[in-house]
Amino acid sequence: MSDAPIRIKTISQFHTLRGLPKPKHPLISVINFEDMAPALESGKQSLIFDFYMISVKRDMNHKYRYGQQDYDFDEGVMFCMAPHQILSVIREEHDKNPSGWMMMIHPDFLWNTPLATAIKKYEFFDYSVNEALFLSEDEEIKIQQITENIKQEYQTSIDKFSQNIIISQLETLLNYSERFYQRQFLTRQKAHHQFLEKLSMLLNNYFERDDSKEKGLPSVQFLSDELNMSPQYMRSLLKTLTGQTTQQIIHEKLIEKAKEKLSTTELSVSEIAYELGFEHSQSFSKLFKAKTDISPLDFRKSFN
Repeated sequence: MSDAPIRIKTISQFHTLRGLPKPKHPLISVINFEDMAPALESGKQSLIFDFYMISVKRDMNHKYRYGQQDYDFDEGVMFCMAPHQILSVIREEHDKNPSGWMMMIHPDFLWNTPLATAIKKYEFFDYSVNEALFLSEDEEIKIQQITENIKQEYQTSIDKFSQNIIISQLETLLNYSERFYQRQFLTRQKAHHQFLEKLSMLLNNYFERDDSKEKGLPSVQFLSDELNMSPQYMRSLLKTLTGQTTQQIIHEKLIEKAKEKLSTTELSVSEIAYELGFEHSQSFSKLFKAKTDISPLDFRKSFN
């Protein structure tokens, strides 16, 4: 199967592609995966959708890549995707469709409503998110109820009130999803404790090995790659657990190492700045003072 992505511009086009009846509404549709015609070929297929997609998937047989990274369904079932993004599906021969459902919303449906802009604030549509949202049984029922309300509205009552009613229901669905997404961070306490330990150890090792001298300051992308999570997910997780951004965590560890070198070595401020990955010592001194309210030299003098 060709790796060239297939662009799906309309919801009607997707219905036709997967052997589904013509959609009841051209700009919004909810379908069950069991109703879709199975793919005829195995291998990799890349798709670009020109609409939003929200789905709940169980019994996953396929492997997915979202953007350039694998998408993890191991502990989650809910997946959201924004328009114009690449989703690659890798199928084995005789793979069956997953169970669950998918909602498609064309951006034109949101036009001239507050949600047209507000939908961009929901982080789970971000390209860099690569972990599915875990839903408890009660949470999945709640999401399913709202989805059924939307489906019932566009199937039976298309009138001047329909769009506002569906938009209101859709916003409720997204707000619940945001609540569950944030809850996912808070309920994995053991895993989160291990995550913070790994992050701290990773930064310690980076500075201890003097990697910063060769590679510069550790980047957010480097840390997320080492911890096998997306930068966006890591940022949200750290914000929830520590109240700090990833960059603030990096700077915190950096200042800790700088204080250690200033107080226990004879290295000059310029030499310390270089060892910590700064090209210019002025940048190091500026950051140090911003974080500690004291210059590196004055900090060193306080130990004499």
